[in-house]
Amino acid sequence: MPFARLASATTPTCHLGLGLAAVGRPGYINLGREEDLPPVRSVDALRERTHELLEAAYAQGVRYFDVARSYGRSEEFLADWLNARPDIDDVVVGSKWGYTYTAGWSTDAEQHEVKDHSLATYERQRAETDALLGDRLDLYQIHSVTPDSPALTDKELHARLAEAAAAGLSIGFSTSGPAQADAIRAALEVTVDGAPLFRTVQSTYNALETSAGPALAEAHDAGLTVIVKEGMANGRLAAPHAPDVLQAVAEETSLGCDAVALAVILRQPWVGVVLSGAATVTQLASNLHAAVVDLDVDQLTRLTTLAEDPRIYWEQRGRLPWH
Repeated sequence: MPFARLASATTPTCHLGLGLAAVGRPGYINLGREEDLPPVRSVDALRERTHELLEAAYAQGVRYFDVARSYGRSEEFLADWLNARPDIDDVVVGSKWGYTYTAGWSTDAEQHEVKDHSLATYERQRAETDALLGDRLDLYQIHSVTPDSPALTDKELHARLAEAAAAGLSIGFSTSGPAQADAIRAALEVTVDGAPLFRTVQSTYNALETSAGPALAEAHDAGLTVIVKEGMANGRLAAPHAPDVLQAVAEETSLGCDAVALAVILRQPWVGVVLSGAATVTQLASNLHAAVVDLDVDQLTRLTTLAEDPRIYWEQRGRLPWH
């Protein structure tokens, strides 16, 4: 299993990964992108920013990198960086299929991505991913599984994914929406020839959205590696947008709101990797301080008051504009 490489790592940041959703394309829903990214978001400019982040992350002990077919050119940018460093053999690379990027490198496209969990989409996107990442790809995840996703019931798709697993690729899935827990539990029941299909799950979990926690604990107990995405709630838990409670705790720790928010997730016993979605090297360095944040019982108790009803959380997330 590729995540055994992380299990044997000893750096403080070995349980933190870098996701490239925010820098692989010019438009995304994270707050603060106007200040975070270059005013001209050309392909070359975001390639350079991505490489700066990858270089800084690797130097500071990060060993998991997360991309997707729908994250613009994220796979291409990561592949360029890896190809220039053939001596690096201790990273784990995960990508996702199931969404197609449709914005044409524009920030004001009517539609930025199209979801399709069909076998045909898997075959097309798997070929596209292989052309870029080849044998550097460790993990291939179904992107944003929901309880009604055909990916949970398509036996032909399951058979093809099992073939990829037999050839050495780890198969996982990510979730989104207010029914993440239901999707996780349904995916845990998917088997091929009596064996569980999925080895990893990647879900949204943060101080505002904790509803998937019990199901993620079950996934961990079933042997899956749990990856947490959107730990910063798309910027809602970062200064200056962070709630007063989080800002107060951050001031007490003398670290950033982002580090505290990620530290809360790292404390969960079922967590394997927590993703940073940093768009700048400065943000990344601040995020990585999560590994050394020490929160007491009182601070953790106060932070639990931030949890929202998942329906309200996802409704608000759905209203975030693409910047």
